[in-house]
Amino acid sequence: MTFAAIQLLTGLAGSATLFLIAAGLTVIFGVTRIVNFAHGSLFMLGAYLGWSILARLPHTPVCFALGVLAAALAVAAIGALLETAVLRHLYAAPPLLQLLATFGVMLIIHDATLFAWGPDDLPLPRPPWLRAWVPVLGERFPRYDLVLIAIGPLVLGALLLLLGRSRFGVLIRACTENRSIAAALGIDQRRLSTAIFALGAGLAGLGGALVLPDASANLGMDLSIIVEAFVVVVVGGLGSIAGAFLASLLIGLLQAFGLVLLPQATLVLVFVIMAAVLTVRPQGLLGSAQPEAGRRPVPLRRIAPAWGWAGLLLAAGAPFWLPAYPLAILTEVLVAALFAAALHLLVGPGGMISFGHAAWFAIGAYAAGLATRGLAAPMPAALLLAPVAAGLAAAAFGTFVVRLSGIYLAMLTLAFAQIVWAVAKQWLSVTGGDDGILGVWPSGPVPFYWWALGLSAGGIWLLQRCVDAPFGLALIAVRDSERRARTVGLDPERLRMAAFTLSGAAAGLAGGLGAFRTGSVFPAVADVGRSVDGLLMVLLGGVDAVAGPVIGALVYTSLYDWLLLAIPFWRLALGIAILALVLAFPGGLAGTRRQA
Repeated sequence: MTFAAIQLLTGLAGSATLFLIAAGLTVIFGVTRIVNFAHGSLFMLGAYLGWSILARLPHTPVCFALGVLAAALAVAAIGALLETAVLRHLYAAPPLLQLLATFGVMLIIHDATLFAWGPDDLPLPRPPWLRAWVPVLGERFPRYDLVLIAIGPLVLGALLLLLGRSRFGVLIRACTENRSIAAALGIDQRRLSTAIFALGAGLAGLGGALVLPDASANLGMDLSIIVEAFVVVVVGGLGSIAGAFLASLLIGLLQAFGLVLLPQATLVLVFVIMAAVLTVRPQGLLGSAQPEAGRRPVPLRRIAPAWGWAGLLLAAGAPFWLPAYPLAILTEVLVAALFAAALHLLVGPGGMISFGHAAWFAIGAYAAGLATRGLAAPMPAALLLAPVAAGLAAAAFGTFVVRLSGIYLAMLTLAFAQIVWAVAKQWLSVTGGDDGILGVWPSGPVPFYWWALGLSAGGIWLLQRCVDAPFGLALIAVRDSERRARTVGLDPERLRMAAFTLSGAAAGLAGGLGAFRTGSVFPAVADVGRSVDGLLMVLLGGVDAVAGPVIGALVYTSLYDWLLLAIPFWRLALGIAILALVLAFPGGLAGTRRQA
């Protein structure tokens, strides 16, 4: 009983902070329809600003409360500035383009924080009142955690009153349900969007400041918390404040008890629960069914065959005139281009967003590595096994995915990628864990370049042939309007299943090539960052362009490698470059330019 009570209270305290950032995400999405990837950065800013304010104030409870509120207000002001300067210009843009822009904002805030506060963790000095405890069934429990437990329901009640009983809430509901009628009635949607974004940012900043007594302000807070916040929002149901609160309680309690009862499964337990909830109830616990989104039909923009052949001939001659290091970078570009082309099949013609495409890359990489080191297979056999293993895994997982759409589908793919990452990290006897699989070397850099060029070019050509075939046209028809596609006899689930399997196999081949390129395989190949990199390449090149993933991979990989070597604050420069490209080329570098 004592153990259960302590873990229950610990879970409730942890869920309070999680609810604050998830509630901010929920209210922002409800009005602006933007999935804000930079929301974790606002949480991080709340922690750093809270540290700067609280470290200079007297260590009393009243000053602590005032300092936390000041940090939240400061982050709210930053959120309003962010909405006015950047996001306001993207409301009419496709959701994926908005996601790309918020990722650029996240990079900018990360390096701005690094410049302002430095790389070291910043712990908050804890006065005696913050170290106080209360007895619970004979055990000590921190008094501050009891305060956190009370904050969650108070914020929930305040939000429900604000959104349900105030004029501000009426305006928000009007804009959420029908923006056109709201505009006709004279509602200033710009000011309302700025206010709601400031409210969501303030909630994130409040959560960041409140964690300081239990955790240091650090530069890793943004990415770690945003993934958990997305899980809470999706499990609870998009747009549901009560759903976010219920999901935060569920996730907080799972983490508290799982850390003690199932320590080996803690890394993946949250994502297993999310996958189970979405499989049974695709709209989340308290969410409502989303209407069929559809999209305006946009033809794929193609390049003249002469340009494709010219690029292939230029790449084929690269070993004769490029030094060793640029040739290694070009090999990396080829692997990235194949991975981006595999993802493009889903995101472009398929209309399916994937946040976890690194799972198939990782399965292909581990299949090639294990075949080489464990079975002493030659490189061609290992490269053959990589797409087969990844394709089979994608086919098995696709049975759960094809029923979903939008952010729900994206988060379910992320869940599977995190499961793959956890298995790779903890199955020491097979994967080697953090030590990885070493010694996966090809015969030489130049011969391997020919292999990478041939397989990448062949894989990209095959994917594009599939898009041009009746299969691809049917897939595009399902993407544009599933209802119309069904009326003409198409089977959307089977088409999406085939696309998911083919895309997974191509990503697995890229993973096999990546394993031989680096000579090793580590759990990081399944990390969420690799999936985000693939999305960035597709979006930079253009979702509606055949050559988009290739151009996006070339630009993103070159920018990344060059900035990493040339500029200390490379994330800042990369984020600015991404925002500039998003605003200048709304359809991507190779895509069609759309009218706002």
